[in-house]
Amino acid sequence: MIKKEMIAMLLAGGQGSRLGVLTAKVAKPAVAFGGKYRIIDFPLSNCINSGVDTVGVLTQYQPLRLNTHIGIGIPWDLDRNIGGVTVLPPYEKSADTEWYTGTANAIYQNIDYMESYNPDYVLILSGDHIYKMDYEVMLDFHKKCGSEVTIAAMPVPLEEAKRFGIVITDENRKITDFEEKPENPRSNLASMGIYIFNWKTLKEALLAKADQPNLDFGKHIIPYCHSKNAPMFAYEYNGYWKDVGTLHSYWEANMELIDIVPVFNLYEEYWKIYTKSDTLPPQYIADNTVVEKCLIGEGTVVCGEVYNSIIGCGVTIEEGCVIRDSIIMNDTFIGNNCEINKAIIAENVKIGNNVKLGVGEEAENETDPHIYNHGLVTVGEKSVLPDGISVGKNSVIAGNIKPEDLEDMCLASGKTLIKAGDEA
Repeated sequence: MIKKEMIAMLLAGGQGSRLGVLTAKVAKPAVAFGGKYRIIDFPLSNCINSGVDTVGVLTQYQPLRLNTHIGIGIPWDLDRNIGGVTVLPPYEKSADTEWYTGTANAIYQNIDYMESYNPDYVLILSGDHIYKMDYEVMLDFHKKCGSEVTIAAMPVPLEEAKRFGIVITDENRKITDFEEKPENPRSNLASMGIYIFNWKTLKEALLAKADQPNLDFGKHIIPYCHSKNAPMFAYEYNGYWKDVGTLHSYWEANMELIDIVPVFNLYEEYWKIYTKSDTLPPQYIADNTVVEKCLIGEGTVVCGEVYNSIIGCGVTIEEGCVIRDSIIMNDTFIGNNCEINKAIIAENVKIGNNVKLGVGEEAENETDPHIYNHGLVTVGEKSVLPDGISVGKNSVIAGNIKPEDLEDMCLASGKTLIKAGDEA
């Protein structure tokens, strides 16, 4: 019988709809980050750096790129004979086949996978946060407290607390109450969606609540364990943690990587972030170019000026371009004399010559102001933008765009142009 002390279950099935066109064809955990990584690299690297060598990755929405990226787990040293990384999509059963309908339902549908390792503890993680955490330290805390459920929690400003699940604790960090998104928070300790359960406790809760629609940890499993008087503790975390759930927080987290002293350091020797890297030539910076405060991926050719930006791998930036405060993802081509300000450009985009992005005055986005805001311009993957067009702020453009799709070759600030089904 295989025996693992602790296994991790990594929830990576989410669409991440608040990232707009960035997640139209790819799951949020597979979105590029920091020039060479994908968001899921961070929790996976945390696992292997913490000595957790058995990880089930639960996928659902648009899983192809995520599955290809994870493969058999080689970059994270998770290609093990016993344990390692296993991708767990929903599958057909002889009865009651269903998609994963909630975070805890996804875990419930994989009870057999967890059972096969006979673990003492199960670590539940989310696949879409940027942070470094030693889960071994959290496990030591869990054991020391005699806890059955430990919730990683971090202090947030009280005025923001109502957006989170909030834990209320006594002086020993024992949880006395748990409130999901309360109107009047009684504490500022917010759950990070990272849990350690004793396996017996988790299994009992999942089986007891299995019939609940959209079975969820915050709404059902935690309250159930609390009602059974299971000892529950909050493990306080004070490091860097970013939920890159919106375009602005995603842009911000990328930009923080290029600060002179980055809050989130990718260069620490003892806590490496691992990723699947293609075999690419080195980047090439041509003569008479300017590159200031940037991260630039391998295989990228820069012939223009780039300031304060994150440039992915295999990108081409032609002569005469000026790029500022932007994120340009892998394999994108940018023609001559383009002017790009505060843009997020997805993978495999082709931009013609003399294109201007992020120009003019700001205006509220006409279709999704809660997604496209803060002056950003967003370009969907595999889009083709013709020569000479200009695109305003708080706008989104995606698809194989032709000059006749635009009025006077211009997409004004706050406008949405998403052409479906005809990407190049």
